[in-house]
Amino acid sequence: MIDLPRTVDFDGERVILVDQRKLPQELSFVECYDIECVASAIRDMVVRGAPAIGATAAFGLALHSKRIGAEGRDELLKELRRAADILRSTRPTAYNMFWAIDRVMRAAESSKDAEEMRRRVEEEARSIAEEDVRANIAIGEHGKSLIKEGYRVMTICNAGSLATVWFGTATAPLYTAKMQGIDFEVYVLETRPVLQGARITSFELKRAGIPVKLIVDGAAGYVISEIGIDLIITGADRILSDGTVFNKIGTYTLSVLAKEHGVPFYVAAPTSTFDPLSRREDVRIEMRDANEVAVINGKRIAPDGIAILNPAFDRTPPENITGIITERGIIGKPFEEKIKLIGIRGASP
Repeated sequence: MIDLPRTVDFDGERVILVDQRKLPQELSFVECYDIECVASAIRDMVVRGAPAIGATAAFGLALHSKRIGAEGRDELLKELRRAADILRSTRPTAYNMFWAIDRVMRAAESSKDAEEMRRRVEEEARSIAEEDVRANIAIGEHGKSLIKEGYRVMTICNAGSLATVWFGTATAPLYTAKMQGIDFEVYVLETRPVLQGARITSFELKRAGIPVKLIVDGAAGYVISEIGIDLIITGADRILSDGTVFNKIGTYTLSVLAKEHGVPFYVAAPTSTFDPLSRREDVRIEMRDANEVAVINGKRIAPDGIAILNPAFDRTPPENITGIITERGIIGKPFEEKIKLIGIRGASP
């Protein structure tokens, strides 16, 4: 199996997170003892990746329920609702967080007293984390058949173990195929401006013994057209009922290249990433700080006084996607019809 710790954990007194800002130079952890620290960790990308953010938010609510001295049911529920609002305000695009918060809050609201509420909130948070691991392993089993001996696979950003509780989504088929003795190589887009592909995906795959070639984002077209890519697998931060995928900026561009050159383009995600209620125009794309683009290693690389647009995500239309790999199997077209059959319940962003 892969040699990586759990991205997020909860020991009853603190939420423990791999500090992804320090990778690949240092594998270290941040310990959060209150809801404000958990919210900052999500906002500042100590933890990132939709499933990992969801589990972190759930554990944050469990932590808050234990830290707050509220004795009555109504008082504790009020505090949890306040904490849920703090968490919801951190990052707007990734769906798993809203789904996880809603699940935990439903458990809280159905509790008859404060003692039961604390117990049920923690149980629900732990269930969310364990379900994520099981879902990722199942994604690997369903997706491994797509990877053949000698394949060149391409991916963007990090939808690996460090974007989930453990094992990853887009990396799950890669890890499963590797463990079954299939030889292949992976081309990883560096993923500007935060470089999750360069810093995190390359780190993960190298640690797993999978051959990696790191390329700049602008080289994807060259590699696909001149070298040849057999398969592209990405993750997702939100998937709508029609199969529209919101994922890291550059995913849409990669899907256009794949379509132009006839390369199968798959998205790997658990069903907790599916948003059956929102329309495309309802989803807010997160705009991040200009300094992520303009400053590298503390040094400004862009002229002062220029406007910088830094969207964190883009939207890939279903017509550019070959299939969606989930823990329940690979969903093919027509997506809307087949996603409805799954019967996913929506959250409240």
